[in-house]
Amino acid sequence: MNKSSFPGPNEPKYFEDYPEGAIFELGSVVVDETECVEFAKRYDPQCFHVDPAAAKKSIYGGLITSGWHTGGMMMRLIADNFLSDESSLGSSGIEKLNWPSPVRPGDTLSIRITILNARVSRSKPERGILVTRAESHNQHGELVMSYQAVNFMRRRPGTVSS
Repeated sequence: MNKSSFPGPNEPKYFEDYPEGAIFELGSVVVDETECVEFAKRYDPQCFHVDPAAAKKSIYGGLITSGWHTGGMMMRLIADNFLSDESSLGSSGIEKLNWPSPVRPGDTLSIRITILNARVSRSKPERGILVTRAESHNQHGELVMSYQAVNFMRRRPGTVSS
């Protein structure tokens, strides 16, 4: 997507700003080891997430972050750079969730969203429905997480006739 035509992080965005086929690059985040371990201790306390010595002996050969933590880091970039308080109405869920490659402390993850389908709701024409594919790649270009989601968005004021 041409960055100049997409509203910036603190600007309102509406359904009409997310055309079908558009691809949005949402920036990157560096994976912090302390944050990974703290998250895993609280929510996903498997040895390869919380114990560097045990992780070294695991099939991963070292510490990896929880997939759920990876999702949280992705969601932060999505919330900051893609969604808008003016229009985001949440999601009905995700499908096709995959973690094809492990994420390690020190990795830099980049986030990309593709609009697979964009349509106006038949029952609530003041809303649009987006089907998106979210992908996160590490600094080597390896896909580390992907999913498909359905998002509900308000349409731009004045676009729906009474």
